[in-house]
Amino acid sequence: MLISLVVPCFNEEEILERFHERVTDEMSRLGHAFEVVYIDDGSADRTLPLIQELATADARVRYVSFSRNFGKEAAMLAGLQHAEGDAVVLMDADLQHPPELVGRMLQEHARGYDQVIARRTRAGDRVTRTLTARAYYWLINRLVDVELVDGVGDFRLLSRRAADAVLSLTEYNRFSKGLFAWVGFPTTTFSYENAVREQGRSAWTFGKLLNYGLDGLLSFNNKPLRAAVYLGLLLTSVALAYAAWIVGVALVRGVDTPGYVTLLVVVTALAGVQMVLVGVVGEYVGRIYYEVKRRPHFLVKATNAPTRETAAEPESREFVRR
Repeated sequence: MLISLVVPCFNEEEILERFHERVTDEMSRLGHAFEVVYIDDGSADRTLPLIQELATADARVRYVSFSRNFGKEAAMLAGLQHAEGDAVVLMDADLQHPPELVGRMLQEHARGYDQVIARRTRAGDRVTRTLTARAYYWLINRLVDVELVDGVGDFRLLSRRAADAVLSLTEYNRFSKGLFAWVGFPTTTFSYENAVREQGRSAWTFGKLLNYGLDGLLSFNNKPLRAAVYLGLLLTSVALAYAAWIVGVALVRGVDTPGYVTLLVVVTALAGVQMVLVGVVGEYVGRIYYEVKRRPHFLVKATNAPTRETAAEPESREFVRR
């Protein structure tokens, strides 16, 4: 059985050689045939030259280098597209996904599971980040049509049929956590202690995390649009009730009811709500716009990896120097 290790990389020159040493030592110890598929996501440092050096020294190394930074979602898609293994392990190069856990994943896979997920604990995280994450997952699991678990990320093993199922989903705006949950198949999860990043710094800024969270909310349901309808009905009901109260007071007391400040507050609040609702609709329209353009998910400038044929392969383009 061939195991493919898919490793997205973005400016990982400080840690890459250490990662490769640990992952190859672990796979050699396990005794499985394997390949390491590095995806260079438009790194600005020496990540690509280092990967090419590793590929020259080790025939088990495959790589795909993007023409620019397309993001981790595109990198994982490219890795799945080029991985030839009977099982595929997705992991990060920063060693926060310990290579020593791959053996446990393979044990669970041998028991018949198509997805084996490593769920990190939040020990050591800042309190604010822990609370924010819990609030996000509480909200998203009440809005989306699949279950997302706090602490579950991309560190997982996929069987060949599970990987091919993910590849058959060709939407442009990808939220892999949701896609992995959507395809289903027998799944098991185990927990591990969160590892500290050994070198470099994370590329996930607050803004990127926020955008990723919004993608999750909007990619798997139309409930925000339905909520907008309900909110509109609620506000209309409140406005009608308020109008009836004003008319009633005028009829009973025979005087106009002052309320310029109230009117100003209500109008301002309604304007704010309308802007939010227009923004929600705009997000969905924007996603439709990107889907109908059918641009490739990424452009490849250099690779030594063959593209695996699949039944419904996602679009990509290669402008390759091999």
